[in-house]
Amino acid sequence: MTQTHPPRTLLQTIENMAETADEDGYTLREIMDRLDERAFGAMLFILSLPCAIPFLWGVPQIVALPMIALAAQMVWGREEPWLPSGIAARRINKDGLNRTAKGGRKWVGWIEAIARPRLTFLTGKGPERIIGLFLFAFCTSILLPIPGTNSVPAMGVALAAFGLVQRDGLLVILGLIVGIAWISLLLIGGMELIRYLLSLVGIGGSDAGETAMIWLQTLRV
Repeated sequence: MTQTHPPRTLLQTIENMAETADEDGYTLREIMDRLDERAFGAMLFILSLPCAIPFLWGVPQIVALPMIALAAQMVWGREEPWLPSGIAARRINKDGLNRTAKGGRKWVGWIEAIARPRLTFLTGKGPERIIGLFLFAFCTSILLPIPGTNSVPAMGVALAAFGLVQRDGLLVILGLIVGIAWISLLLIGGMELIRYLLSLVGIGGSDAGETAMIWLQTLRV
């Protein structure tokens, strides 16, 4: 008799959920229950995957708010993740789960091969609250209405979250670097956009408009 072994990694767990789900899929509460033992890192990782897939619409808008709520709870120091009933009842159907699993394997599958416990002091409860503050900023930036801008911060969240689950401080650092670089780009681009708008009414340098357009084109990449 053949035994069925449970998935050993987060990506395998996601793939298993996609394979066994019915057409209605699972609610976020049901997904949380299946990943309960892995807490915040697991939930943030699985929710960040659809956001990390370039030009995938719909699902990122569903999961961005729960990601923000989970990151805020990390900062608050909660022991277990919690979502309001209205958000927890949001459903990701089988097609969305399949796209998430396939996209996750394609875009971040390489993480499984390199993740291992190291710099574990960065994955403890104290540092986790500080990391949660950064993840809160990254998750919030996903909501910005700029086409194609959800992938980079979501990748930062995915790397840091996977690092928390695997107790890999190096992955956590890598994720924070990616996210901080993105937030910095947004802030600089936003400042240049303000300068450009001010130049339209005669305030600011003459080169503000050209600089702002360069940053706007960069943000769309």
